[in-house]
Amino acid sequence: MLDEVVEFAGEVLPGGCAAPPYSETAFLAELGDRLRSSRLRCELSRRELARRSGISERYIAQIEAGKGNVSIVLLLRLASAIHGSQPQAA
Repeated sequence: MLDEVVEFAGEVLPGGCAAPPYSETAFLAELGDRLRSSRLRCELSRRELARRSGISERYIAQIEAGKGNVSIVLLLRLASAIHGSQPQAA
C-alpha cells in the first residue's frame, strides 16, 4: 500500500520544480488539478470518490478547485480510494 501512496503522491503533488518562494495558492491549484485528472483517469465521479474515501463530495470539489488545504491523512485516504478503483494487473 505504501508504494501506491508514493506513486499517487508523485502523480498528485506538484513536483520539485517549484523553487522557494512558491505560491501556496498555485500549489493548491495544481494539487487540485492533479487530483481531478487522477479521478477522471480512473473514471470516478466525485460522489463515488467521496463514498470510497469517506471525504465529503463538497470538500473534494473544494480541493479540486484549489481552495481546500488538504491534510496528509486526507491525501492518503484519497490515494487509497483512487488506487483501489484501478484494475489490478494479472
